[in-house]
Amino acid sequence: MAKYRFTVDGKSVSVDAQPDMPLLYALRDDLALNNPHFGCGLAQCGACTVQLDGQPVRSCAMPVSAVAGKKITTLAGLGTPEKPHPLQAAYVAEGVPQCGYCINGWIMTAAAALEKNPKASEAEMRDALAGLKCRCGTHAAILRAIKRAQTSMV
Repeated sequence: MAKYRFTVDGKSVSVDAQPDMPLLYALRDDLALNNPHFGCGLAQCGACTVQLDGQPVRSCAMPVSAVAGKKITTLAGLGTPEKPHPLQAAYVAEGVPQCGYCINGWIMTAAAALEKNPKASEAEMRDALAGLKCRCGTHAAILRAIKRAQTSMV
């Protein structure tokens, strides 16, 4: 066991854990956050996605020891109910969420991609989102929401 200190959504936190414990477990179990979600546990679906120093990572496969001293942003830290991130607002406007389980992956990955390239083409955005899963089949609505957010961000 060791103590790992890092920042989550702008707040300094510390977790006592084994070095190989997944960041997802620290976020959900130790810090009592209800996002990100546990999906596949194999870094294949994206439900556990957070941003690590601005880059999307699958927290189910990221050891907590690798985030010491770094900045984690979750979906809850991207915006607030009073001032949502443009992607969060666009998701609502487009009526994207059905079950909502996959939202972490799609929004956190799209937000990082748009931060890097605000004028990303649809093809570039599809490449950035490759590997994410939505079992409800809302992919077309997700892309509409991203385009809507992109328009308001540029």
